[in-house]
Amino acid sequence: MAGDAGMILDKNIVFTGYIWMKSSVMKKYALLLIILLCAFTTTYAQQLAPRFKVIALYENGGHHIEYSKAAKIWLDKLAADSNFSIDYIQNTDKINDEFLNHYQLFIQLDYPPYAWKPDAASAFIKYIEEGRGGWIGFHHATLLGEFDGYPMWDWFSNFMGGIRYKNYIATFVQGQVNVEDSQHPVMKGIPSSFIVKKEEFYTYDKSPRPNVHVIASVDENSYTPNSDIKMGDHPVIWTNEKVKARNVYIFMGHSPILFDDDVYKRIFTNAIFWAAGK
Repeated sequence: MAGDAGMILDKNIVFTGYIWMKSSVMKKYALLLIILLCAFTTTYAQQLAPRFKVIALYENGGHHIEYSKAAKIWLDKLAADSNFSIDYIQNTDKINDEFLNHYQLFIQLDYPPYAWKPDAASAFIKYIEEGRGGWIGFHHATLLGEFDGYPMWDWFSNFMGGIRYKNYIATFVQGQVNVEDSQHPVMKGIPSSFIVKKEEFYTYDKSPRPNVHVIASVDENSYTPNSDIKMGDHPVIWTNEKVKARNVYIFMGHSPILFDDDVYKRIFTNAIFWAAGK
C-alpha cells in the first residue's frame, strides 16, 4: 500500500510537472503571439497613417478655376496612391501658427501674394523662415505688385528673388523650358528640355537669378506664336536657398492641360516629395 501510495504520489508529481510545463509553454506561445500581434498592428497602423500632411491654398474662381479643379483631382489621386493626406482651403482665414503646425507641406496653388490676413502672413513667414515645413508655389504666386487696392508684400517679393510683376502674355504661347540644374531632386527623370504647350508667361522687372537658385528657364526665342513680351533671362523654376524651408516655385500653372503632360506631373510629384522632406 505504501508503495502504491508512492507510485500515485510520483504520478501526481509527474502529472503536475507536465501540466506546469505545458502551461509554461502555452504562456510562452501566448506571449509570442501577443508580441507578433502588436508588431503587426503597429506596422499596419504605420502603413495606414499618412506619411505626411499637405495643405493646399487655391483659388476657386477667376481665370485659374479650371486649373484648380484639375489639380485637385490629380492631387487627390496622388495622395491616395502615395499615402499622404491633403486638405484644401480657398482663403487665408484659418492660417495661423497652430493651423500650420499640422502640415509638413504648404502648396500655394495659383493663389496671389496679397490680401492675406495679418495672422496668416505672420504665420507663413515663420513657417518658411524657421523651416517648419516645405513650400511649393505656382504661377499666380509671383503676381507681385499693387493689385486690387493691396500693397505689394515686400517679404514675399524678397522670398521670390526680389522681383515685381511687370507684364504677361495674355494670348498664350508654347515655349521650350530648359533644365539648368539636372541634379536637383525636382528634376529627377526630367529631360534636359521640354515643351509647355500653353502658358501666359509673366515677365518681371528683373530676373530673380542673383537672389535664388535657378532650376529651369524658358527660351523666349522658342515662343510659338512669337511674342514681343520678353525679359531676356527668364527663369521659370527656382528655389530660395536663403530660408530654412525647402521651397520651389514653378511658374507653369495656368491651364488644366498641364495635367495631360507627363513631364509636368513628374515635376509636380518630385517637388511634393522633395519639399516635404520625403
